[in-house]
Amino acid sequence: MNILITGGAGFIGSHVVRTFVTQRPKDHIINLDCLTYAGNLENIADIEGASNYSFEKEDIQDLESMRGVFKKYDIDAVVHLAAESHVDRSISDPLIFVKTNVLGTANLLQAAKEHWGDDFSDKRFYHVSTDEVYGSLGDTGFFREDTPYDPKSPYSASKASSDHFVRAWGHTYGFPIVISNCSNNYGPYQFPEKLIPLFIRNIIEKKPLPVYGSGKNVRDWLYVEDHAEAILKVFQNGELGETYNIGGHNEWKNIDLVKLLCNLMDKKLDRPTGTSSELIQFVKDRAGHDHRYAIDARKIELALGWRPSVTFEEGLSETIDWYLSHSDWLDSVSSGAYQEYYEKQYGNS
Repeated sequence: MNILITGGAGFIGSHVVRTFVTQRPKDHIINLDCLTYAGNLENIADIEGASNYSFEKEDIQDLESMRGVFKKYDIDAVVHLAAESHVDRSISDPLIFVKTNVLGTANLLQAAKEHWGDDFSDKRFYHVSTDEVYGSLGDTGFFREDTPYDPKSPYSASKASSDHFVRAWGHTYGFPIVISNCSNNYGPYQFPEKLIPLFIRNIIEKKPLPVYGSGKNVRDWLYVEDHAEAILKVFQNGELGETYNIGGHNEWKNIDLVKLLCNLMDKKLDRPTGTSSELIQFVKDRAGHDHRYAIDARKIELALGWRPSVTFEEGLSETIDWYLSHSDWLDSVSSGAYQEYYEKQYGNS
């Protein structure tokens, strides 16, 4: 198969590309990314020489470019991860989320429909989404695949809209779609605007750790490599037309997560216990901050046999070790120097 993976230079996407390239060696994996601030080809430098891998620097907002990619590679399947994903950015600049997440998804659907015509045999359009489309939970309950949508931020509204477009293509055209909605991811190669890598970097540099509100908001955390394996299982064996929720069975209040991170960092940096926690500063809460997310992942576990492979403490410890041993990567993405990588590798091709 010729499999197009969008957003494959991003955090989750790079892990998915690596998983597909290594575990589906007979397929041609085409990584498409427009390399915004969050897209970094250094994330997948280890597999860019693989014989079954190609990279295309294109923007999903450009329909003609998407048509060209489908024609050039005769695409059989799509794993769509490309998206603007940071809630704070969506609050300050919501329209870029509409353009990328909504229009970009519609462009991909249209390009696929035109290229595949009416023959969807051995075709698949897999849309990767977020649990934030479901809104906010109280202190009890879980998001299920049939939970009504109730997005609260421009980011989650844009992802909810993209989900609806994918399902509309499925219902209207009989399109071969599948969707998954995942909880918060963490792990290597995550851009340091997100909580865990941001706080790792700030602890290293002894900078303040800004915690929203009282820090009592709850999130379900999923190790990114476990998520990549789940995506592979859904792609290979998920039933067309179905949705699968992917979660870590791993709820943490933000403040408790930060304190655990501080304690682990103190040990790994050989600092006195409590040193890093003194950096915690409570700041004004985020506008419309959802109280709690929690996923019921029984469907993917029962139907496809997937479960998280690491505990949060194990995954967090491995994540910290990765950032501590990749200080050059952290410095590069923090300074913006990583954006020169594409020109060095592909600029003259």
